[in-house]
Amino acid sequence: MFENSMVKVIANRNSPEIIIAELKIGPFEEGNEYELRFWIAQELEKARIVRFRQEELLDMQQLHKIHWKERVQGISRMSTLPENFYPKLRRYLNRLRENALKNPDKMQEYMKANQLARDIINNRVKKIVSLASIPTPTNQFIKNLTAEELALFEQLHQIISSWRDKILEGGKKG
Repeated sequence: MFENSMVKVIANRNSPEIIIAELKIGPFEEGNEYELRFWIAQELEKARIVRFRQEELLDMQQLHKIHWKERVQGISRMSTLPENFYPKLRRYLNRLRENALKNPDKMQEYMKANQLARDIINNRVKKIVSLASIPTPTNQFIKNLTAEELALFEQLHQIISSWRDKILEGGKKG
């Protein structure tokens, strides 16, 4: 889903129309903003034709802010995450890892971002597991889940509900 989502990019240089997988893209004028599907933007970025707009990217400052918000929320509260947070996080960590492999001085930044990401994910998974164990969770909590988290929640809720029903039904029979 994320690969086909629309993202905003800025042209790094003038470029004629390009045909990718039977799609006509461009032409591009240096400095102008365009909206493209993520997978196309990613390929054009590799070719240095475009760059992602800053709001399409995640950075260390945003990651720290998300981490802080997640830690101060109680177990029964889930903060909202930026749109497409997990794909952006993956992209950010991949870029940091690539930079760290090229320049060992960047390894510490990658390690810090990776730890913050793990903490955020672990905190949210704990909350999702807790929520999934409630027979009728509130919409207030569910509305702040990302698409990925909602899928995890629904699977866990189904498994826990089924297990609970089997235990309770087993008690009725014997």
